[in-house]
Amino acid sequence: MTFNDFNLHDDLLSGVEAMNYKQATPIQEQAIPKILAGKDLIACAQTGTGKTAAYLIPLLDRISHASHDHTSTLILVPTRELAKQIDDQVEGFAYFVSATSIAIYGGGKSENWDQQRRALTTGADIIIATPGRLIAHMQMGYVNFDKLDYLVLDEADKMLDMGFSDDILNIVRQLPAKRQTLLFSATMPNKIREFAKRILQEPDEIRLAVSKPAERVDQQFYLAFDRQKLPLLAHLMKQTAGVQSMVLFTSRKSNVNAIVRDLVRLGYGARGISSDSAQEDREVVLRDFKNKQFPILVATDVLSRGIDIDNLTHVVNFDIPRDAEDYIHRIGRTARAEATGTAITFISDQDQDRILRIERLLEHEVEKRAITEELGLGVAPVFNPKLYRGGGSRDKQRNKKGRRPGQPVQSAHAPKSLTSEAAPAQGDALPRGDKPVRSNKRRNKNRRPRPEKGDPVQPTGAPSAVQSPAGSETHP
Repeated sequence: MTFNDFNLHDDLLSGVEAMNYKQATPIQEQAIPKILAGKDLIACAQTGTGKTAAYLIPLLDRISHASHDHTSTLILVPTRELAKQIDDQVEGFAYFVSATSIAIYGGGKSENWDQQRRALTTGADIIIATPGRLIAHMQMGYVNFDKLDYLVLDEADKMLDMGFSDDILNIVRQLPAKRQTLLFSATMPNKIREFAKRILQEPDEIRLAVSKPAERVDQQFYLAFDRQKLPLLAHLMKQTAGVQSMVLFTSRKSNVNAIVRDLVRLGYGARGISSDSAQEDREVVLRDFKNKQFPILVATDVLSRGIDIDNLTHVVNFDIPRDAEDYIHRIGRTARAEATGTAITFISDQDQDRILRIERLLEHEVEKRAITEELGLGVAPVFNPKLYRGGGSRDKQRNKKGRRPGQPVQSAHAPKSLTSEAAPAQGDALPRGDKPVRSNKRRNKNRRPRPEKGDPVQPTGAPSAVQSPAGSETHP
């Protein structure tokens, strides 16, 4: 199906042709007619299927047929990178269609705030914004969306995972009830459906099956505790013919710089981006990576969908993504255009249940390799999702069943370098003689009374639930 079949504005068709859109993708074939008809829509399709054009093209067609004197369209996105990418696409069409847009996101210089404020007050046709930054502007009292016609939630599942649901609802409360609302998501968990019921009216639904990874992707799964991952990665990289372009995804922004330092120490060119990076720095790093200035990019989970990079030779899942569909999206960045690619995934003790979800999506069991012991890195976790499921009892279960007699407890924290042994982190078992020093006063205060001979011994309480790792990223 071609874009001529949608009866679009002639100027818009010129833009579509100039931007090299040929055949409509499945999501575009199904979504564009429904959006042009004015229907609310829930659309589920994986990243890289053309979702952005699926809503931008029909909305730009509606804008080109009207003479708006106000902001007509608000697009909410989870990350700065995605906001900027959409803004760039609108700018490409703007050579042919009279439409203005601006990306509203945090982390920039002070003049960016003033530029955003002017756009919000004078009324750009399309506002692309991260929820947190837009809320900050709305609290100043000069944002007016009383005449808004279209609301788009792009990567809705990622926004909810990042904790933006309350911000989104606060924004929606200040929008006209009569509007067209479009929700696009890479996954469709129940929380998305429940959320959609609160902001959409009798929506149509499109759900495309997740594409399986190309057979040319070499999927390698390795069992490793967190502290074993970096040295294991160093070993695997030595075995490869050469890393031309690799993206390594980690769920903890505190890990980014440590991983980059160790890769550089090994002689690899590597740089990292996280939400702590200034926007200008992030743009420079992404541009240099695309231009092959260095081979390895380390990025956080939060940025995984906002990075517009394909044709990678390697993808590393340092931490397994929460959604199985995200695994497919990530490794799908490699093995494009008949090329081959390698996807390396590390399986620690606490996220083994996620592997089961990935296997269900792949429709086959994956081989799980345990090579840390032969490399002198200690025994790897046993793959037993039932054993490690259960929050606070995980460490106790691992101590009892996940290691051999006499084997030291494996730390659940990554080391600061590949070559040095990490100091025990909070919650790790300490070797004899290395107990933390406490004052006698505090120790005596908290000491349990010693039972008299013959008294029943009271069992100690179960360990408290394991907290999420310090530095895990929740906001763009």
